[in-house]
Amino acid sequence: MNRATTSRPTPPRPGRGATAARLAEILRVDHAGELAAVQIYRGQQAVMGVAPGREALAERFGRMAAEEGEHLARFETLLKDRRVRPTLMAPVWRLAGFGLGAATALMGEKAAHACTEAVETVIGEHYAHQVAELESREPELAAQLAAFRDDELAHRDAAVEDGAREAPAYGLLSAVIQAGCRAAIRISEKL
Repeated sequence: MNRATTSRPTPPRPGRGATAARLAEILRVDHAGELAAVQIYRGQQAVMGVAPGREALAERFGRMAAEEGEHLARFETLLKDRRVRPTLMAPVWRLAGFGLGAATALMGEKAAHACTEAVETVIGEHYAHQVAELESREPELAAQLAAFRDDELAHRDAAVEDGAREAPAYGLLSAVIQAGCRAAIRISEKL
């Protein structure tokens, strides 16, 4: 059984306005995550697009960026509809995402896939927690997050099939990227 589905959800916070505040955190961080994901794939696409013989991989990263762009557009609508401001860190995450994508692609195809696996693993777990937290009080949003989670896990699984775990220094690379993702999640919820 997948660890992401067996972890305990974050309990709702007590107190007046806590539900609205928590929902704002969820929407803010998910918007930030999708923004960064688009940029990661764009960075990978940019590097692979100029690498001889990697045109098909560049196109694939472009398709993945477009899929993440659909998620991002949905969160932009939700932020507007629910009157939630995006994270103040958006410009940083935009640059960091592109940089991470480009850097791992420069390290080679396997490292780019390792980046995808690491990021999508954390995001899949993150969405799973949110779905469990929201399914009783925001069922439509929980269903949308579950669909997004499934898309992220499909990206992760494809990266594993394409050799993510064969990347040089895979364990270290994966651990660093996952730690960075978890830190970005915590920061984006609050800022």
